[in-house]
Amino acid sequence: MKKRFLIPLCVLIGLFVVLLLKDQIIKVSVEGAAEFVTGLKLHINSFRAGILTPVVSIKGLTVYNPPSFRDRVMLDMPQIYVNYDLGSILRKDTHLRQLVIDLKEFTVVKNADGRLNLNSLKVVKAQKENRSPAAENGGVIKMRIDDLRLKIGKVIYKDYTASPAPSVREFNVNIDQRFTDIENPYTVVSLIVVKSLRNTTIANLTNFDIEGMQGTISTTLSTARQVTAQARQETEDAMKNAQDVVKDVSNVFKTLGGKQ
Repeated sequence: MKKRFLIPLCVLIGLFVVLLLKDQIIKVSVEGAAEFVTGLKLHINSFRAGILTPVVSIKGLTVYNPPSFRDRVMLDMPQIYVNYDLGSILRKDTHLRQLVIDLKEFTVVKNADGRLNLNSLKVVKAQKENRSPAAENGGVIKMRIDDLRLKIGKVIYKDYTASPAPSVREFNVNIDQRFTDIENPYTVVSLIVVKSLRNTTIANLTNFDIEGMQGTISTTLSTARQVTAQARQETEDAMKNAQDVVKDVSNVFKTLGGKQ
């Protein structure tokens, strides 16, 4: 009789523990996948995934420069929102209905040796070698994105080649655009690079082949459209509602976990 109740009880306890730790488990997986796609180390400050709703809220995603660069941070993303199809993830063919990226600052650096931090990105290496970024290490991450909203605030260029104190230029690009039907995560990284640099003089100052990179994502660039005030409000409302749902569910499990 005891065994009849012991097995279901163990299953319930195991499920409860997984739900309590789910954010940390998924956070580690997302960080690993993002590092694989970018080719650089990164860190996520806060990660919350809904249980009953297929949404993810990420706060504070930072992409770091290689150790040879004095400036530590390349990309500062205060907020990322994801609405995903759970079934596709279980099939390892990730389908994101909506992805919102808020990129506050993109810092482009040329170090004292004349090396550019952009060249450390996997997509840039692949473009220079005229190959697919997925070919590196034989790795392919399947991901389809129906709707990407990309917000970019400021792009900073630092040049250390003339003196230990860099010459600095800042560009307020203030981009807020939507793209559709993206077929892989490498396209997202390429979009960030192209949209960040296209309206600045950085490509000319660094001899960076922005035209070549644009050619690799020309189909996606053709879908670009400016985010309207109504669409902006709808997206922000969806993000706020998702955060509230995730927060409420997380608080429930924290409360239950605190009970003896």
